[in-house]
Amino acid sequence: MTPRRRDDHVSPTTAAQLADALRARILDGDVEPGAPLREEELALRHGVSRHTVRTALAALASERLVEAAAYRGARVAVLDDESLIALQQLRGALETEAVRLTTEIHGRSWPDEVTMPIHAAVDDLARAEASGDWPAITRAHALVHRTIVAAAGSPRIAEAHRLLESEILLLLAHVRPDYPPGALAHEHRAYLVDVMGSGGDAVRAHLDHSTALIRAARSSPDAD
Repeated sequence: MTPRRRDDHVSPTTAAQLADALRARILDGDVEPGAPLREEELALRHGVSRHTVRTALAALASERLVEAAAYRGARVAVLDDESLIALQQLRGALETEAVRLTTEIHGRSWPDEVTMPIHAAVDDLARAEASGDWPAITRAHALVHRTIVAAAGSPRIAEAHRLLESEILLLLAHVRPDYPPGALAHEHRAYLVDVMGSGGDAVRAHLDHSTALIRAARSSPDAD
């Protein structure tokens, strides 16, 4: 039997830790969309094997944070307008179904046990807005939507929705829509009322509004 080379063995923990570190750098905006992610460079920087790097990059590719092409290697994903619209449509489908299921269970007046975690997430969003830390704001915003989806009690929908977060966070790491301070928390308190009353119509209107703001920010002369 041929002995296994050290480079062929990948510790799941080490690969996951590397993926976490790379994800954080990408979503904090430290690495630009389209930037190359070279295996040898990453292996040297993090003191791991290239096989571990490949495993970590594959995990990030599954989240659509990384794109890999034959003979060109890996790079940070670039989310164009067509991809943004498709992403928001998929989010809308998942969030609409989650809201429908929650309303089916609880009616149009959701009980405190459902709304309290959502209000807590909005409070976190308000604190993030007060700090002015844009990456923290984007993560708190994602948590509000994730908490609304979780209220449906469907692990499959929640997992599918969570896997979409990285893409929108990647885009927002480099694009800041025009939200006055405190506006996002205020908007999402109203959004909770709207989804209880209007269901999927409120979800679609909300996501259409955010898509328009993101596209406007991307086309602004002040955009990076």
